[in-house]
Amino acid sequence: MFPHAQQALKDIFKEECTLHFVKENTYFISDLHLGAPSVEQSQKRERKVVEFLRSIEADCRSLYIVGDLFDYWFEYKQVVPRGHTRLLGTLAQMVDRGLELHIFTGNHDLWMQDYLSEELGATVHHEPLKIQLGTGQFYIAHGDGLGPGDLKYKMLKRIFTNPLCKWLYQRLHPNFGVGFAARMSRASRNSQSDNDHTFLGEKERQLQHSLSVLENENIDYFIYGHRHHLKDLPLTHERKDGTKIDSRYVVLGDWISIDSFAKWDGTTLTTSTYPLSK
Repeated sequence: MFPHAQQALKDIFKEECTLHFVKENTYFISDLHLGAPSVEQSQKRERKVVEFLRSIEADCRSLYIVGDLFDYWFEYKQVVPRGHTRLLGTLAQMVDRGLELHIFTGNHDLWMQDYLSEELGATVHHEPLKIQLGTGQFYIAHGDGLGPGDLKYKMLKRIFTNPLCKWLYQRLHPNFGVGFAARMSRASRNSQSDNDHTFLGEKERQLQHSLSVLENENIDYFIYGHRHHLKDLPLTHERKDGTKIDSRYVVLGDWISIDSFAKWDGTTLTTSTYPLSK
């Protein structure tokens, strides 16, 4: 073979290999609830999530964990809840290799502070995020406390996130403080029935919130967690001035019973469950 032909083939092979390993996709998951309902069941779920993360690492540029990564979480200055080492270690390795990691607080882990940002290099979000990803404008939020109603929870959230209340809670010994938070989280979850996660159609508070956002803003994709069902629906809103706005409404499901995720390749958003059916 002529030398120039050999070099051409080498260049083509190199280009193909480079393209193969280009990390261009964004993934969204939510509601892992690590720590619940028992150590054994939590670790089983944690192993499955780690398996999923390893399966997407080759093409995953950024990962959004959209709330309730933990079933409970409280950070003292020098102490955090034990466990979750498999997942945290995997995320740390992926970040070291270039992953852009975003973690949203949910109603079960709203006391998240700076531990994950310092140890993992994650960006921690306490409020909804509006961001342009490729060709799409995204609105990303866990979803708790959004929309009309639910005044009791909104009041409790204001109390729990009050700096003075958090400071006072930190005065409790971790053996009591972490244990108490875990028991309260379990009680909250156990008080819910399967019907609490049923899709309510137009009564969904997150959907109503999305429509209110569309009244003044152009959003292509709404991404939520919190509701523990997987939904991917077209959303159309007619503004007061008669303008019609088209969008998509996505609820990510969970990793308790659905094992679901969303994938964005820069132009197309898809939802699926893990493992992918062959």
